[in-house]
Amino acid sequence: MNLARISAAALLLTSPHLGAAPKSTADLLFSTRWFRGLELAPDGRHVAWVEDRPNADRTPTENSALYVRDMEGGQPRRISAGDGTVLAAERDPAWSPDGRQLAFLSDAAQKQQRQLYLVPASGGRPRCLTHLKGYVAHVKWSPDGGTIAVLNIADSTAAAGAVEAEVQKSGEVGEHAFEERLLLVDAATGVTRAVTPADTYVYEFDWAPDSRRIAIISAKGNGDNNWWVARLQVVDAASGEMRELFKPSTQIAVPRWAPDGRSVALIQGLMSDAGSTGGEIWLVPADGGAPRNLTPGRGSSPAWLAWESRTGGLLFSESADGGSAVCELDVGTGRVTPLWAGDAKFDCGLGTEMLSISLARDGKTSAVVLSSFDQPPEIWAGPLGKWAPLTSLNGGLRRSWGRSEKIKWKSEGFEVQGWLMYPGTFEQGRRYPLIVSIHGGPAAQAIAGWPGPGSFAAVLAAEGYFVFVANPRGSYGQGEAFTAANKRDFGYGDFRDIMAGLDQVERTVPIDESRVGVTGWSYGGYLTMWAVTQTGRFRAAVSGAGVANLLSYYGENQIDEWMIPYFGASAYDDPAGYARCSPITFIKNAHTPTLILAGDSDKECPAPQSYEFWHALRTLGVEARLVVYANEGHHFNNPADAQDLLDRTVDWFGTHLR
Repeated sequence: MNLARISAAALLLTSPHLGAAPKSTADLLFSTRWFRGLELAPDGRHVAWVEDRPNADRTPTENSALYVRDMEGGQPRRISAGDGTVLAAERDPAWSPDGRQLAFLSDAAQKQQRQLYLVPASGGRPRCLTHLKGYVAHVKWSPDGGTIAVLNIADSTAAAGAVEAEVQKSGEVGEHAFEERLLLVDAATGVTRAVTPADTYVYEFDWAPDSRRIAIISAKGNGDNNWWVARLQVVDAASGEMRELFKPSTQIAVPRWAPDGRSVALIQGLMSDAGSTGGEIWLVPADGGAPRNLTPGRGSSPAWLAWESRTGGLLFSESADGGSAVCELDVGTGRVTPLWAGDAKFDCGLGTEMLSISLARDGKTSAVVLSSFDQPPEIWAGPLGKWAPLTSLNGGLRRSWGRSEKIKWKSEGFEVQGWLMYPGTFEQGRRYPLIVSIHGGPAAQAIAGWPGPGSFAAVLAAEGYFVFVANPRGSYGQGEAFTAANKRDFGYGDFRDIMAGLDQVERTVPIDESRVGVTGWSYGGYLTMWAVTQTGRFRAAVSGAGVANLLSYYGENQIDEWMIPYFGASAYDDPAGYARCSPITFIKNAHTPTLILAGDSDKECPAPQSYEFWHALRTLGVEARLVVYANEGHHFNNPADAQDLLDRTVDWFGTHLR
């Protein structure tokens, strides 16, 4: 399906204009309405979703609402645990297996304390089922409909995950681990019990078809740090007895029981962040035996799985060539049948499951949240790969950046792919400045989807720049070997890939080579720091949440386990390997004016890394500015801070590249 060709007409036919046009690109991105927790009823007749409503004043107050709509048409019906007039965080809708009830989480009764609610599908007032304490997420019914499983961190209401802001430490510092346990809730009585032990952190889980066993991905100790060494285990739902099934060589995600209960499928691969999934599909026998790689050497990156109950095949989605795809895998023969592919992004807004699809019981009727560079997110539904738009809530939004082109180039034996975003007001005969925008990860993919509120690329393209976004070695989209190609080589091969792509861009579009900048966040921030120590080609740089010194970084961050798969040893065992890839090692080569941005509570890329780089530049007489945002983690939660990031980035490049 070519989304760009068929979606525009469909959306224009159904889309009311959403009031006045946004005043700026930032306003456009912040006014986009996003969908999370998309869930299709088992019979495929109804769909539920959570809609994030943007706050016009950029306040960080969470404002989300749960809706149910008939797939055949009609107006959405709001479901609320409260009276519907008070802002609440309502999320994670989950239909019962018979489709008669909808479970969901809400903090309507007590702010920031979610509880599990049940509401009849036919309508009525939701019933509070639990009285839990702490963080609660990930609602899943047992196949027999008698039990609802959730994950719970009892001693913290803060959102789980390494990208969230850390709690500042004082006094005697020790490693206090907030453990995420699997709880089972009786759907009739609300009686709740923990089924996993207090020393085990559960990241993902899936019910077995018999409702008696649960597959979990878990690890002992600090949950933020130990995801990289998590294992697959099976828990007895009655006794809590745990049995290990699989100790992987890299990272694992998305466990899925086979319909016959004899095996668990999952994705294994080199992954740099929990929730950013890519690798190969493996099948693990439930009663022992050797796991089997079902997709060895596949030239793309599977990201999500679901069993097709009627055929016994595996449906999977994948990052592929800067876009996404859906395929079906015959487990017996290994044959893969493509079902859909496009330069677009889809998911169900589940957070931990990228490129996810909500399936009805028939395994074919489906729903996704679909977007592209040209079309904002909407819910699309229908047979797999033949989706049609179901909503038009963003129909009045039009991109302010220019068109986007997929580009490819050769680099040291690799065929590398990227995207080139044109200036919003491109005119033939003019030469334009260009910004290289580097994605985070490194195991991730710059994908063709509607930009989020913090998108530097979209805002800069709208401001009159060409923006070049590459997927160099280390990225998803071209198979596991390509993803692993930057092991022990940060800043070298991947950076050369980006520069080779920049060479090609400058040969093909009207770029003013004296006005080229570079920016990125997270791994992109690291590579931005690296870039200004390796070349004088960039006239200005903006580094967000970067890493200057991998040796000091190893001791400062709270996720040091992620470094071992990439470097093969700790910084204490191989300091030379870490120093070789550290921008600070080459700091005396830097002359580029650099703006450095960081959150003061970032667990993944702590602010001292930004301080260290800024201090070095200032000491050496290089123009530099450092901005640290209070109470922000790796991902910013305060829209006002995200707006300030964009404003400062635009101003910095405007000053140095105009």
